[in-house]
Amino acid sequence: MEQQTPIVMETDLPFGEPKRGKVRDIYDLGDRLLMIVSDRISAFDCVLPEGIPDKGACLTQISRFWFDFTRDVVENHVISADVDEFGKEFATHRETLKGRSMLVKKAKPLPVECIVRGYISGSAWKEYRKEGTVCGEKMPAGLLESDRFPAPIFTPSTKAEEGHDINISIPEMKRILGDELGEKVAQISIALYKKAADYAATRGVIIADTKFEFGILDGELILIDEALTPDSSRFWPADLYEKGHSQPSFDKQYVRDFLESIEWNKEPPAPHLPDEVVAETSRKYKEAYEKMTGKKLVVF
Repeated sequence: MEQQTPIVMETDLPFGEPKRGKVRDIYDLGDRLLMIVSDRISAFDCVLPEGIPDKGACLTQISRFWFDFTRDVVENHVISADVDEFGKEFATHRETLKGRSMLVKKAKPLPVECIVRGYISGSAWKEYRKEGTVCGEKMPAGLLESDRFPAPIFTPSTKAEEGHDINISIPEMKRILGDELGEKVAQISIALYKKAADYAATRGVIIADTKFEFGILDGELILIDEALTPDSSRFWPADLYEKGHSQPSFDKQYVRDFLESIEWNKEPPAPHLPDEVVAETSRKYKEAYEKMTGKKLVVF
């Protein structure tokens, strides 16, 4: 396969050394964080050599939409996603920050990821096919791939800085967080999913599953990180939905499918992506944003 020049974006701003995640660069500003979403893409817990053009802007703007939309369910960490509102010290870095950054409140992250599944797919389908369970919980017999669960299910996992997250049971999550906070997190996660899924249905999109992260600020639970993006969710076109097989999607499943097709062993180093896969993935991210919001992506 012909190797390409990586187009992975890393920021270099005079706000201290950032914490670089798989996709985000986060600058600690004291009581606030500057969160910048790069065009990097990860799959199977590896960052790929190529970035996806405009991916950072898509993720930031779709998160911005959902944070606003779900604020009546739970408060979130957003201060502003408009660089012109960040303050004068950011003005000279506008071109780097515009469209792909958020200024957010600094909360204490909970050490779990909160996954809600409305449909059975991915690792959940693999486990169910083998054991009849999802994250260790017994599921109804006779489900097909991409089938809808009778009701959305909550399946928490640990958060890993590197390597794979590990699915845990709800009792184990409550041992980590405490019974009261654990129950609250589960209830709010389900409520967020239902509100988002009901809205997405009006836009012709199925949210098969999604992942939330929460933090504590001034003793209150708030939604942090990202919200209902193509990186943290599976989005399916409703008009093409047919249970019994995998679904076309508006998310990075397209990249996962390519990597599966070349039989990569899912260990570093990650393989290069062909130009056509990069271009089609960029198109899918933009389509996800435009489907959900009804607007064209504008990097302002």
